[in-house]
This record gives sequence, structure tokens and C-alpha cells, in this order.
Amino acid sequence: QVQLVESGGGLVQAGWSLRLSCVASGSIFSINTMGWYRQAPGNERELVAIITTGGSTSYADSVKGRFTISRGSSKNTMYLQMDSLKPEDTAVYYCRATTTIRGRDSEVWGQGTLVTVSS
Repeated sequence: QVQLVESGGGLVQAGWSLRLSCVASGSIFSINTMGWYRQAPGNERELVAIITTGGSTSYADSVKGRFTISRGSSKNTMYLQMDSLKPEDTAVYYCRATTTIRGRDSEVWGQGTLVTVSS
């Protein structure tokens, strides 16, 4: 089993920066791809950025050039550096990991951290 805990959310003004962190615990050796997703009020949850175990990254068009996803030197941490924040970035941000344990693939979600960007 893997557990994910996000932190780093808060209230900022447009143009400011925030860095979100996601810390995994438990069977971290089983983690494959990790990613950040977000859900704004009234909207569906959407992909923000993902990073593979090999370090390959992919971003939503809406955040390209502003957000940077990375993983720590230990396999159990992931970050999302968010620069030039916009009011439309306001959402609950979730950490997600895919895992393979005893040949079985599954996914794990964190509880989310709220990011609010004021204009």
C-alpha cells in the first residue's frame, strides 16, 4: 500500500509562485508514474503534469512554461513548482501515483491541497 500527502497550497496573488509537495509512504518501491491533477469548483478533475520513473514529463497546455514537475532524489517525493499563477489556476490540487504490487496495477490519490489565486 502507498499513501500520499500533499502540502504547500495557499492563497496568493496573481503572478506569484507556489511550490506543492507530495510525500509518499508505504510501499514506495512500487511507485511508477506520479502526477498532479486539479479540480476547480464545478469542473471535472484534470491532468496538470505527470512524471515517469525515468524523469520524462508532460504538461497540460494551460500550464506549459509556468509549472514544473519534479521528483526528489528519494523516490518518495514529488514537487510542482507553480510560477506566474493566474486566477484560473485556483483549484484543489491532487497528487496521484500508479503502483504495481505483486503484478497488480493500481492508483493512489492524495487528499488534495487548495490553491487559491486572487486577481
